[in-house]
Amino acid sequence: MPDPLERIEQFRNMTLADPDNELGHFSLGKALLDANRPTEASASLERTLELNPALSKVHQLLAMARLGKNDREGAIAALTAGVTVADQRGDLMPRDEMIAMLKDLGAPVPAIRQNAAPAQAVGECQVMCKRCGQIGPKLAKAPFKNDFGQKILAHICQPCWRAAIGQGTKVINELRLPMHDPQAQRIWDQHIREFLNLEGK
Repeated sequence: MPDPLERIEQFRNMTLADPDNELGHFSLGKALLDANRPTEASASLERTLELNPALSKVHQLLAMARLGKNDREGAIAALTAGVTVADQRGDLMPRDEMIAMLKDLGAPVPAIRQNAAPAQAVGECQVMCKRCGQIGPKLAKAPFKNDFGQKILAHICQPCWRAAIGQGTKVINELRLPMHDPQAQRIWDQHIREFLNLEGK
């Protein structure tokens, strides 16, 4: 595994090579947050949300980064937006974690839908995609013969899976991952989970 500074530089290079690479910005922000560099992490996570505001976990990480630089109001704003996004998308774990953070900060919690019925019906060959938040065509079969493959089949639409494959290729090239190595495979899996918004599901 690369050391933290090496990881930061790898992800920074990924974002410089492709400024619209949301996975690169997300991974850079997360690495900077882990390295206790909250100001830089905030900038990367804000850019991630510019590219894809539907990633509820990023709102949570942005709030943590803002708290790290003593920006309480900014953290509350990120959490408030994040709770709404997570609730709309059915991302219950990050939603509940952000609600707890808002309560700890003594801030109001936005109204949530609880277990309201979905606004749109999902057809037999469709899926409510966890990445784009839209109903889209379902994959014909699971891409992998494991639990992760079944989660992709159940939660990800065809266009988002195609985008994930493209991002996965960039991760392999930028991080120089030897895919015959089980550790490299785990790193790739984690990046794809984060890109697909399937982390922790």
